[in-house]
This record gives sequence, structure tokens and C-alpha cells, in this order.
Amino acid sequence: MTTAVTPSASDALAGTAASEDTPTPGRSPRGRRRRTTLTRASAIGLGVAMLWFSLLVLIPLVAVVVQASSGGWAGYAEALTSPQTLAALELTVGHAVLVTLVDVVMGTAIAWVLVRDSFVGKRVLEVVIDVPFALPTIVAGLVLLSLYGAGSPLGLHWANTSHAVTLAFLFVTLPFVVRTVQPVLMEIEPEVEEAAASLGASRFTVFRLVILPSLAPAITSGAALAFARAISEYGSLVLLSGNLPYSTEVASVRILSFIEGDQLTAASAVASVLLLVALVVIVGLEVVSRRVARHG
Repeated sequence: MTTAVTPSASDALAGTAASEDTPTPGRSPRGRRRRTTLTRASAIGLGVAMLWFSLLVLIPLVAVVVQASSGGWAGYAEALTSPQTLAALELTVGHAVLVTLVDVVMGTAIAWVLVRDSFVGKRVLEVVIDVPFALPTIVAGLVLLSLYGAGSPLGLHWANTSHAVTLAFLFVTLPFVVRTVQPVLMEIEPEVEEAAASLGASRFTVFRLVILPSLAPAITSGAALAFARAISEYGSLVLLSGNLPYSTEVASVRILSFIEGDQLTAASAVASVLLLVALVVIVGLEVVSRRVARHG
């Protein structure tokens, strides 16, 4: 027996087939690749940018890793397990973490004052905050030595001590969190905070649920920059810390001593550790930033 198909049923089947064949907006047809939106000029610009980035960043980083591994795992482990190298790495990373935490708190507070308050000398403070960006690091070391050296007018004789490392790190990393948080804080409307407060939220609740999620990406970006800057600092420590082995010698100075001793493999091994630590911290801060923003 032949079953007749009514016109309405036929139209419905045709419509279903058409809907299956027609790609939905935002999705590529089955079996067809999504086409790029790059124009020819954009593609050329992207290629030039990637070539420039490779020449300046990727290729040198790969060269460091290759040099570090040229002596094999035995040579790599020997360079890193040296007591003097371990002491330098511990001092550098430990003080960099401490300074980054201080920068997060103080940098956010300074940015808040600069954005939300008006006071005499505000413009001067804006300029002074950027001084570590413009000042040569060796000059920064001389400035800190004049304040905290043997003839300190403050009575704080911290030269050639571990405090000198902390001071130098704090000086060169101060602007990072301030300058990343400040523009974001300027975009947050006070009316949003007032609305939350009118609904009964306390100041801490407003900060935790309204302000902090918006500032989290900026804070973590500034913290990552500050940490990376701290673990690579050299110039401001030359005069201030004394570069004493097992006491005030940081990783960058240890790398220089390896290079001066014609031990490029050992120097590259220490540099690769600093690179790995920086990458781990940056990724970790990014994860923290996303979670804070999501919970907010």
C-alpha cells in the first residue's frame, strides 16, 4: 500500500531539511572551515609583528633554554644545586614575592587616593610616582645608598644587608600596580557603589563584590609586572646591596658572575629558572584574577 503525503506534511519535511542545510548564525556549515576575517594588509601586518616578536623575544628565549640544556641534565643540576646559586635564587624569589604583595596593597591604595580624592600636591605626586620608570637604575641605587648607606640621614644603615634588596625592589616596582589600577578605577562609577550601599551592603561588601572584581585583572597585571621586574633587577643593587655571596647576592648578579667566569651554560640554567618562575607566577595570577572576577 502506498502512503500519500499531504501537501502540509511535504512542506514540513522540506522545511526541516532546509533548516538542517541552512547554517545558523555564528556557526560554519558542516564540513566547511570558518574563514578568517584578516584582510591582505592585516595578514601582512600580523606576519611582520610576529617576525619582530620572534626576533626580540621568542628566539632569544629559545636560545637561553638551548644553551642551558647543552651540558645535559647533570650540568644543569650541578649549576642549580650549588649552595651559592640556591641562596641567590631563594633571596631573589622570596624578596620579589614579599615586595609584590606590598605593591598590591600600597599600589592599590595610592591609586584609590589619586582617583577618589583631591588634595594639594596631587599633580606632584602623579609625577613622582613615575620617577622609577624614568630614572636609570644605577642612579636609583645611588639615591638609596645616600639615604640608607653608612652616612644615612635617617639613621638607617641598611646598605650591604638583605634590607637593601627589599628597598631596591620596592623602589623600581612601585609604579606598576598604581598605573594599572588607576585607569580601571577611574572607569568605576561611584553611583554603582552608592546603589549597593543603599541596598544595605556594608563598605567591605561593596569593595568585595563591586570594586574588587573590576580591579582584579588590573591588580594581577600590575603584580605580574612588578614580580617580573623584581626578579630581574640588577642596576639599583650594584651599589646598595654589596653583592655579598650567601647574603645579598641576587640571581641577576649570580648570572653575571657565571658569565664573567665563562660559564655560559650555568648562567643560562639560572636564567631559565627565573623564566620558569616568572611564567608560573603570571599564569597563577591570571587564574586568580579570573576566579575573583567570576565570583564577583
